[in-house]
Amino acid sequence: MADTVETIVLDDAPIATPTSLPEEASPDPQTALTTAPSKKVKKIIRKKRRPARPQVDPATFKSEKPPPTGTIFNIWYNKWSGGDREDAYLSKTAAPSRCNVARDSGFTKADSTPGSYFCLFFARGLCPNGQECQYLHRLPGLHDIFNPNVDCFGRDKFSDYRDDMGGVGSFLRQNRTLYVGRIHVTDDIEEIVARHFNEWGQVDRIRVLTARGVGFVTYTNEANAQFAKEAMAHQALDHSEILNVRWATMDPNPQAQKREARRIEEQAAEAIRRALPADYVAEIEGRDPEQKKRRKIEGSFGLQGYEAPDDVWYAKEKAALEAAADGQLLDGPEEQQYIEAPAETGTHAQGNVSGGNGILSGSTLAALKGYSATTAKKPAPAIGPLVGYGSDDDSD
Repeated sequence: MADTVETIVLDDAPIATPTSLPEEASPDPQTALTTAPSKKVKKIIRKKRRPARPQVDPATFKSEKPPPTGTIFNIWYNKWSGGDREDAYLSKTAAPSRCNVARDSGFTKADSTPGSYFCLFFARGLCPNGQECQYLHRLPGLHDIFNPNVDCFGRDKFSDYRDDMGGVGSFLRQNRTLYVGRIHVTDDIEEIVARHFNEWGQVDRIRVLTARGVGFVTYTNEANAQFAKEAMAHQALDHSEILNVRWATMDPNPQAQKREARRIEEQAAEAIRRALPADYVAEIEGRDPEQKKRRKIEGSFGLQGYEAPDDVWYAKEKAALEAAADGQLLDGPEEQQYIEAPAETGTHAQGNVSGGNGILSGSTLAALKGYSATTAKKPAPAIGPLVGYGSDDDSD
């Protein structure tokens, strides 16, 4: 049986493929080839997120109970208290594993739950659950913000630090700086510390005391500092040292304290900028000189001698933004059809302005002002047939 050729179009180039033909048909290539009109094929390439891999074999993983590090067992927190200093032998024991973010991170069940915490065992490189884990298997980001009373792993903070500056930390101070001790002293010690601690998030600054083998690492985000503290505890850098990672005490340098206070103020200002409309922020900061003129004209809401206060103007701008986002902006002529009397309209509009609800836009209030008593006496002709809504008459 002879074969014909049909065209399969991929992107813009036709490709000829053979199909069956009757035996009487001639295998002439001029008649056997058919050219389909070229058409564009849109290809959507979606990058799939990979699932998190188990860091250790679940069959060999053993969750050992930590040895008593205190004198009193607290049944409420299920931990020992009274001993604020870690045992000297335990602090010099190397960590059994280390987290590899590029290889181990991925999505888990916690990614579908907003506000989930990060996996403590993942930070230590010991999570056996993989994608079945109930906690996040990735690095904290700038948008991962938690309650100040807990850390990024969901552990409760305390009112004060431990004597050895270890543990979860205090909720009375936002600490982003880690103390790193027992560093092997070399000529490129600062480069080594920066390379290893940059794995856990954006670093703000690093200070290394070469002679003492001590470093201070400050992260931009507090959650990254909490993650790095657990990830680098008892780890080694380029040599066989066992690091001593703790929370850093408050820097007594006045310049450092001023810099930290300035950073907190900048964070608060940025949060306020995100909460308010852009035009309102530009007017406050003086970046838009035309905004003041527009507010002076539109802020009167068509009332002679009236100037809207800040809360009323902000409510009006916010309502306009929300209405524009929902596609429910009201036009002036449509609003005019619901006006019954000019006196009641003026009172109602004035009540809305004083109440600060911001329901009516500036164009609507300007249209209300344009109505006079003579215009109100003559009702506007109805457009289209009137429908008796909810009438019991069968003739409607």
